[in-house]
Parts: sequence; C-alpha cells; structure tokens
Amino acid sequence: MVKRRHFLVSAAAAASQSWAQANDRVRVAIIGVGSRGSAHIKEMPEGANIEVAALVDPDGNRTEAAASEIFKRTGKRPKIDADMRRIFDDKEIDAVTIATTNHWHTLTAIWAMQAGKDVYVEKPVSHNVWEGTKLVEAARKYKRIAAGGTQRRWWGRFRKAIEVVHSGAIGDIYQGNFFFPGSRDSIGFKEHKPVPGWLNWDLWVGPAPMQPYHENLVHYNWHWFWDFGNGELGNNGIHLIDILRWGMKKRLPVSIESSGGRFGYKDQAQTPNTQNVTWTYGDGTMILGQLRGLYTAEPMSWDFFGTKGHMHVMADGRFRVRMDRNKELEPETTYPADENHFQSFANAVRARDPKLLSAEIEETFLSTALCHLGNISQRLGRKLKFDEASMQFPDDAEANRMLTREYRRPYVVPERV
Repeated sequence: MVKRRHFLVSAAAAASQSWAQANDRVRVAIIGVGSRGSAHIKEMPEGANIEVAALVDPDGNRTEAAASEIFKRTGKRPKIDADMRRIFDDKEIDAVTIATTNHWHTLTAIWAMQAGKDVYVEKPVSHNVWEGTKLVEAARKYKRIAAGGTQRRWWGRFRKAIEVVHSGAIGDIYQGNFFFPGSRDSIGFKEHKPVPGWLNWDLWVGPAPMQPYHENLVHYNWHWFWDFGNGELGNNGIHLIDILRWGMKKRLPVSIESSGGRFGYKDQAQTPNTQNVTWTYGDGTMILGQLRGLYTAEPMSWDFFGTKGHMHVMADGRFRVRMDRNKELEPETTYPADENHFQSFANAVRARDPKLLSAEIEETFLSTALCHLGNISQRLGRKLKFDEASMQFPDDAEANRMLTREYRRPYVVPERV
C-alpha cells in the first residue's frame, strides 16, 4: 500500500503553470474504467489535444483492456495503476476524470485537487451531503477547474428548453415534475466469496466499512447498497433533478418528504426501487420526483408548470409548450448544437476559467444534495425540515447523523481540505 500523502498548496501552485507558456495538450487520467470510465474514453473528442495518459482501477482486468483499446486508437499506451495516489504524484498529469463508485467520488476529487489537478467528477459528485460541501470547498481553496457529470447541461435541446423557461414565456414556475422509469429486475442473492486475484478489495471498499466480497457489489449492483451507492435517486434521478433545479433557479429546499420501497421481489439490495419525493422551497414552490423501478410504458420526462403555461420535455430534450387554457405553441424544430462536455472541460482547463463550464461543481453538488436529502427522508420514513444556512436538519440529531458517514482510515474525507 502507498501511504496517504498530505498534498500541499505548493503542489497545486506548481501545477497551475501558465497554459500560454506550456504545451496546449491536456493530459488526463481516468479514475475508474467501468461503464462510465469507458464512456469517458470514447467521448474524448478526436483532435481536441486531449491525451488519456493514465488509467486507474482496482480491477486490473479493466485497466489492461482499456489501455489496449487506447493503444489501438492512438499508438500510445497509458500508464495503469490500481492506486490513484501514485498517479496523482505524476506532475505530467494535468486533470482527472472520475468515474469510480459513488462513495469514492469526493475523496478522489479532493486528493486530485490537493495534488494540483483539475477534476471532472461523475454524478452524484458525493456520497453524502457533508462531503459534497468539502468538495466545493476544495475547488475554491485550490482554485481548480471542477466540473460535474450532469451532461444534459451541454445538450443543445435542454439548453434551449431552459432558455425558454428563463425567458418568462410560461410565467413564474411554481412546480417542476420528473418521471424516471427504471425497469430493473431483481438482483437476487450472492454469497460471500474469496476476493478474486484481479481485484484490490481494500482499495475498492475505500472509505466504506470493510465487509466481505460478493458479486452483487462488483461491478454494477453496488448502486443498490447504502455503503457504496445512493439508489436510483442518486444514480439517474440526479440528471432529472438537475434539469428542474436549473430551470427553476433553485438551491436547497426547506422540507423534504419521500415515500416508496422495494416492490415486486425480495433480493439482496437495500435501496428502494420505487420512490416518490417532494422537495418544497421557502416560497412554496415544489420539485416532485417519481422513480418507478418495475415496468411501465411511460417514458422519462420533465414538466415545468408556470403561471402562464406548461412545458413538457421529452427524454431526448425536445419539448412542447401549452399556453393558457388551450393554446399550444409550435414545437421547436431548431436547437443549438450539443457541446462535447470533455472538450468544454479541456477548454476551461486551458483558459483557467470555470465560467466556461456548463456544470460547475457547485451546481452538480446542489443537485446531488437533493438526492441525499430525499434518501434520508426515505430511510427515516418521515418528512424533514432543512436549513441551508447551517446545512442541518433543525433539532433532528437522527437525521443530521445521516448527512455524513464514519470513514475507514486511511480513506478519510478531511475536515480541513
């Protein structure tokens, strides 16, 4: 094992070399090369002067396969490692994209920023509310370019829909709804087994409590276990929450109420497969979310309800608007072009300008926090009040304990970043 280093501010300063004086190429390490990390590799635009220089995953099979794929495409073989800390020591690495399990997102990003790297963090950007505040704090302290992986903010159709909402065309928005159909089957039960030789189990478990290995954790179904994931609300719900919060210009709510459960089968998973959540704001406006984990013919969608009209947004971002009692506006037929989120990230890194990001880390943290608040209400089985100024549930010690977690050393999100 590599001992945990205490990265110094001087390291960040050294890495913040002037792009005008340095090579324009952004050399990236991808941390976690499962389905999302593999997508990062595929989505890095050709000819954008971005080099995938390193791959990190505790699963050695994954890194070998991904490195071979990059070699076929580029003729260059990236470094590979099971331990991200060795890669963070490499001063040739400019930035990292993070596609680990949810419970590693924040600590990975903080360690990277402390080592002078810019970060692109997949959603949800934190495993709990408190560590998300530390993530944003670190980005500000080390003056890092930090983006969240809520990619629809780069899609032209969604940007156009939000432009229409923000123009006041449908009036003041008093309610936003989303629907997500999961259509997931039972994961069954997997027995405890010896850890396979290709997997570094200590690194995979990381900040979570150490526990026996079983195949429902590695590699995808960890989403449905509270130690590692955040259920469907944190997995896909965040994308839908983010669009509504963006359109409604909202931050965090004053009350949260969630209901639902795991229906249709008995299996090893812990998180609900069906969940309804209401987030209410101080002015009485609401965001309502519905996640249905069994089978439905209803597609994913968003709705903005305004004092003058209603916008319905379809899964691909196309939208239609009904005004007043029965007038329907002509549907949009032209939309801005989609942006490539990794190209935008690289442009922001070169320019040292977070304003070039469509999903700056604080925005994705706020959407992530709504997921966590909804899940806390779900797990406690009651409505909760929340105060954004203190980032606490007033007079509710039980709920406040669930805003953070007990970290397993040495994988500890620091109080002082």
